[in-house]
Amino acid sequence: MTEAAELPPAPEQAREVFGERFTDAVRYAELLADAGVRRGLIGPREVPRLWERHLLNCAVLSEVVPQGVTVCDVGSGAGLPGIPLALVRPDLKITLLEPLLRRTNFLTEVVELLGLDHVTVMRGRAEEVLGKFQPVHVVTARAVAPLDRLATWGVPLLRPYGEMLLLKGDTAEEEVQGAKAALSKLGAVKTSVLHVGEGVVDPLSTVVRVEVGESPGGVRFAAKRAKAARPSRAARGRRR
Repeated sequence: MTEAAELPPAPEQAREVFGERFTDAVRYAELLADAGVRRGLIGPREVPRLWERHLLNCAVLSEVVPQGVTVCDVGSGAGLPGIPLALVRPDLKITLLEPLLRRTNFLTEVVELLGLDHVTVMRGRAEEVLGKFQPVHVVTARAVAPLDRLATWGVPLLRPYGEMLLLKGDTAEEEVQGAKAALSKLGAVKTSVLHVGEGVVDPLSTVVRVEVGESPGGVRFAAKRAKAARPSRAARGRRR
């Protein structure tokens, strides 16, 4: 049996980034390294690089999130990037959207333990929650799906002139090029690749920003109509 990796001490950059919530950030890192690994939310090999690769990598997303907006973190998983973002930005109202029960249970425990009163945990898939909460200014996500597929989930959740801020890897530019047609159909008016975290993370965190125009609601309502038009399971059974 492989011995569990030990969580390294928090780097000095973490004190600067998390400020007065540094102690809470340490507690969150400890939870990820312990319960997060035991429950299968993160791999044990990620523990030694939790700070640089996960917490700080996500926290610096705050550099491009506007002040005082509503945020939906799609496919939140173990809370990345939603929880680090919440720790550094108490001005935001954040919904952690996650379909798996074992993950939402973990997220609820973290939110309650850290006293994140501006964070709500919601169980469900993006396409299932349309109409269940108000559209948001910003949708975030990390390592959830390719850009074109992720946009079909995230854009309908946005308010007019909202934006998706997606943490991506080295292939971000290629994803943007490959998803141009799909993004245009969804109503995206501008897509750009940003690099954040100067002096905090190396390499810098890569963010794909997808900005929508005045009518993302057209996509949202079209999705609802399509879902409503789909025959129920009982109806499908009667047709057989």
